[in-house]
Formats: sequence, structure tokens, C-alpha cells
Amino acid sequence: MHAATLTEKFQIGIPKAFRDDLGLRAGQQFVFVAKGDAIIMIPRREISEVRGLLKGANTENVRDRTERS
Repeated sequence: MHAATLTEKFQIGIPKAFRDDLGLRAGQQFVFVAKGDAIIMIPRREISEVRGLLKGANTENVRDRTERS
């Protein structure tokens, strides 16, 4: 378990082990989500990085399923 301290400027350092494991880089942007008493930090992806992510997904009848709800 790693710990960090929130500074007076509300900044926090990400432990090196996490930076290395997740391939984080300086200047990278994140999205923050509050979940209960926890904060989830999700790296924001560029649109070019997610291109093709849903390739091969079955979109047949998607409209029908949403209209039935």
C-alpha cells in the first residue's frame, strides 16, 4: 500500500510504482470520479487512442433494444 500527502495547494504526488506500472507521463490529463468516500482517477485518452476500440461490436438491433426500455 502506498500513501501520499495532499499539499496546501491541493496537489498530490503519484507514487513512482504506480506511474511506472500504468505508464503515466507528465502533462497527462485525468478524469476524477467520486465513489463513496474514494476518488477514482482515470487517465483521459485522446480520440486517436480509442480509434477502433469497438471494431467488431455487434450493433444490430441496438435501436430496438433501447426503444423497448
